[in-house]
Amino acid sequence: MTHDQQHDQQSTSPSDDQQVVDRLVPVWLEETRRNDAEAARRADEGWQKGSLSPDAAQDLAHWVTARVTDTAFNEDEGPDVRGPARITPADKESVHRWLSARGHRI
Repeated sequence: MTHDQQHDQQSTSPSDDQQVVDRLVPVWLEETRRNDAEAARRADEGWQKGSLSPDAAQDLAHWVTARVTDTAFNEDEGPDVRGPARITPADKESVHRWLSARGHRI
């Protein structure tokens, strides 16, 4: 682990990760609802109860990874990931940490 990675891990707290998750889960659920209403319903029920199923957790992890929009690429280099929320690599790491802290394999 590099010094920068250690610093990043030390400078985030579980409450910071929770804030990121609280911001992004509704966006994820809305997108899931458009593509698979039943999966979104099950995931939302778990979210409301404070726990995601392993499948929902895996879907969230994949979704946040695929939606990272702050990549330092320019328009010619890509990727062009449009969506209702700006998601940074740090946001992705926060979601992954949050899921891991709850026993999900990422």
